[in-house]
Amino acid sequence: MAKTGHKSLVIVESPAKAKTINKYLGANFDVKASMGHVRDLPSKGLNVDIENDFAPTYDITPGRKKTVTTLKASAKTCHNLYLATDLDREGEAIAWHLAEVLGVPEDRIYRVVFNAITKNAIQEAFSSPTKLNMDRVMAQQARRILDRIVGYQISPLLWKKVAKGLSAGRVQSVAVRMIVDKEREIRAFNPTEYWLIPGVFTIDLNGDYSAEWQHFLDSASDPKKGRTLAEQNAWLTKHNAFRADMYAVDGKKFQAPDEKTATAIFAALKDADFKVARLNVKRIASRPSPPFITSTLQQAAANRLGFAAKRTMRVAQDLYEGVDMGSMGALGLITYMRTDSTHLSQEAVSSARDYIARQLGAEYLPQKPIFYASGKGAQQAHEAIRPTDCDLSPNEIRQFLTDDQYKLYDLIWRRFVACQMTAAQWDTTSVELDAATPIGCCTYRATGRVLVFDGFTRIWSTSSDDQFLPAMKIGDAVKTVDVKPLQHFTKPPARYTEASLVKALEKEGIGRPSTYASIISTIQDRKYVEKIERTFQPTAIGEVVTDKLCEFFPHIMDIAFTRHMEDQLDQIEEQHLDWLGVLREFYGPFKETLEKATEEMKHARAETKPSEYTCPDCSAPLVYRFGKNGRFLSCSAYPECKFASPCDSEGKMIAEQVTEHKCPNCGKPMLQKSGRFGPFLGCSDYPNCKTIMRIDKEGNVLPPKPPAEPSGVKCYKCKAGELVIRQSKKGPFLGCNKFPRCRTIVSIKQLDQLKELQAEGKWPPADKEQADILLGRTKTKTAKKTKKATGKKKSAEE
Repeated sequence: MAKTGHKSLVIVESPAKAKTINKYLGANFDVKASMGHVRDLPSKGLNVDIENDFAPTYDITPGRKKTVTTLKASAKTCHNLYLATDLDREGEAIAWHLAEVLGVPEDRIYRVVFNAITKNAIQEAFSSPTKLNMDRVMAQQARRILDRIVGYQISPLLWKKVAKGLSAGRVQSVAVRMIVDKEREIRAFNPTEYWLIPGVFTIDLNGDYSAEWQHFLDSASDPKKGRTLAEQNAWLTKHNAFRADMYAVDGKKFQAPDEKTATAIFAALKDADFKVARLNVKRIASRPSPPFITSTLQQAAANRLGFAAKRTMRVAQDLYEGVDMGSMGALGLITYMRTDSTHLSQEAVSSARDYIARQLGAEYLPQKPIFYASGKGAQQAHEAIRPTDCDLSPNEIRQFLTDDQYKLYDLIWRRFVACQMTAAQWDTTSVELDAATPIGCCTYRATGRVLVFDGFTRIWSTSSDDQFLPAMKIGDAVKTVDVKPLQHFTKPPARYTEASLVKALEKEGIGRPSTYASIISTIQDRKYVEKIERTFQPTAIGEVVTDKLCEFFPHIMDIAFTRHMEDQLDQIEEQHLDWLGVLREFYGPFKETLEKATEEMKHARAETKPSEYTCPDCSAPLVYRFGKNGRFLSCSAYPECKFASPCDSEGKMIAEQVTEHKCPNCGKPMLQKSGRFGPFLGCSDYPNCKTIMRIDKEGNVLPPKPPAEPSGVKCYKCKAGELVIRQSKKGPFLGCNKFPRCRTIVSIKQLDQLKELQAEGKWPPADKEQADILLGRTKTKTAKKTKKATGKKKSAEE
């Protein structure tokens, strides 16, 4: 580690990270935080000179000017500048922007990277600093420019042709398409009938358990869900019983496509006697899973903890940057959480093996360390996600962690320790039962699994639905407890969950593990998809936008093309591929497609699709139209007939229900309707009577909102209106009574101040700038709002 007479400046992204590593560096180092990106493409306009080799125009990120000023002042007095931002592509870009902005001579700028914030990792990184990796920087810049071109040139087209405020993104739009395609698979699915004849058997020939088994099934605490598989397995084990499925009839594989076939086979089984015909016991080994990478951590956290990907990454970031551990100070508890490599350092493997030997015993320690092969394209220089100190077990440091931090750290710690443990040993048993019947020999097959040695499952629990089979031998008779034919239908494909969507994005090569959380967050924020009962379903606007983009931008929406572009970006970083060549190859066809779409794309509201319904007013066919509230049914004879009806996500008409309530103005029945903000009651004499009433989720009428209370303070924007006290979910606020023409909003906390200013003749001021000064609205607050707006626009490009 270099030591000089002058202080060296170290810049990281966050204050938490700065605080953690500050204690590992001596007095010769001054550690400061950039607070993320300090420079970016301005939010207004394309800011990419396409005619001049896609030259980007960068500005200081809104809200970062003060930070940059502070860093510049420190850089002027520093001897060396160490850029210690994250080790991925985004971190390299932040480091490059800092180097460009701060003006430190290149020969005094060093790049340091570390995958864990520990004393050894920090000191090792600073003892052998490197220079900026410009291939990685250009890869990030190419991605940024690509996303800006797609987002800022397609989005305005959607504003004109579909609805205002929409956005398109090179990656987000493809993710939405995957969800839309899955939903349409489900809608197009035609279930196929089939029958099964499952059986329950026991080796206890003296017991008659049929009535007891049926009573057990009927007495579930939740009759709709029935007994859980675990409850059934426990009952079966207690009664030396087991489940089996019909496997063959007269030497042919069992199939029953209809009730007639199933009933005929069942009739032949009624009085049949079953014996154990074949028995096979096999010892199998179940090996531990690799340590976590970003995608598998997100999947496991979703499945086991119910965490959204964004929540997982936020908590992982805290664990990586450092947690206050009391007398131990701030410690980084896990390695870098954005990685696609399952590689483990020799030091990490040794620490895990040492822990296993000391705490669990020699029988849980393999003779040799276990190594895992990473996926194609993974960076072996990076490590998997693991605890920085294996001896810091979750329970020992529980007091220093929040609930979320504890749960995620426990998951990471257990997966890491388990990956270096011995395999679990199971005895898998397969048994076949034969019975002679009038239609030939009928065979049932049952399988079960018994844990012989727990191995890695002692640390990393695994769930299994396998039943326990009682001891049997060939020739033993078994008694029937329950055999009956059951009707089934094939099921449609399952909708994406948070975990399965991450898995699908990774499999298809859409985005990168570090971007999955933002992709999933963005498509929900844009209202293109919604999460219902933990599964993703497209909204009407999501389907319309997807159809438009698929029709006019097939390459952008093509999964294979998106995967190709991701590979190209990787090659810029790893194989020195010319980043300008990648942009030129993309933009030529894209420009032609954009021009064609601008000319030929029809407005979504001008398009109709046929439906199965007819108009109740004029008997003309009803068609689907798209409006500001989404898809709805409308009469094809419009505007002569103005009948319209809402429909659900599957296109089924939502009938307006007549309620017991009467219109307070005309006395006619009120109808329950559905609108932009949910269900409400509307007068059946609409449009002659436009009375509406608010209702809650149960359909109960809510009292009308109290009228706005006058404040006596004039509006400073329109000068004609007066600020009134309105109510919202977050409490009261001040708003102009000329709404919606004037949308002025002021905090209710400033009401007394406004009254005093108006009494002194200082209110309303001449312009907004003076109003901001009087209200104490500082530039910092304005910058925060700008940053928030910029962030929303930026997400449109992802």
